[in-house]
Amino acid sequence: MTARKERQGGRSAADFLPEKFTIPELQKASRSCEGCDLYKRATQTVFGEGSPRARIMLVGEQPGDKEDLEGRPFVGPAGRILAQGLTKAGIPRENVYVTNAVKHFKWIPRGKRRIHDKPRMSEIEACRPWLEAEIAVIKPLVVICLGATAARALMGPKFRLMENRGRVFEPFWAPWLVATVHPSSLLRLQEHEERMRAFQLFVADLKKAASLLGRESKSMEEAEPVL
Repeated sequence: MTARKERQGGRSAADFLPEKFTIPELQKASRSCEGCDLYKRATQTVFGEGSPRARIMLVGEQPGDKEDLEGRPFVGPAGRILAQGLTKAGIPRENVYVTNAVKHFKWIPRGKRRIHDKPRMSEIEACRPWLEAEIAVIKPLVVICLGATAARALMGPKFRLMENRGRVFEPFWAPWLVATVHPSSLLRLQEHEERMRAFQLFVADLKKAASLLGRESKSMEEAEPVL
């Protein structure tokens, strides 16, 4: 996947991409991104982080309040659910790369609190060059989309999460993609039993995605030796 250099209707993150694509260079360049208006109210850009050799990339929607303040993805309440899910699924957090489809926190005020506001498709598209660049550098075998926004950022605006949850797709820019719910959706469930059932389904989706790595290992074992 190559980052788009133009976006119909205005600027995008493509105008701020560095010449050299490495995660440190991308992180540095993203700090000055003004590809859409979300930077105006955000504390800072929240770029992806994790192993540069990660075989699994997790893509969420956007940073939340705590992520915006700390400058790191998935360090708030949803991040704790994600960490628990990865542990239950047998996926070491240090072996994955985590990022978001949108790199700035979009929010609306509610008293003294800053409440998450869903990004528009135009904002997702404006930010997509960063995500495309991350995929190009990391070259993950499996991309796990956490929530509808992340899935639509990579699979198009017509993608329906609940119709396609847990299905394995083979996009042109990565061997496999699996979409599941965003961990923040579990936090909104009031009943304990309902929340636990939802968590178990979430873990099952993560396990299914991780199991795809076994296909890669099997194909390598079955490959003809080079003599």
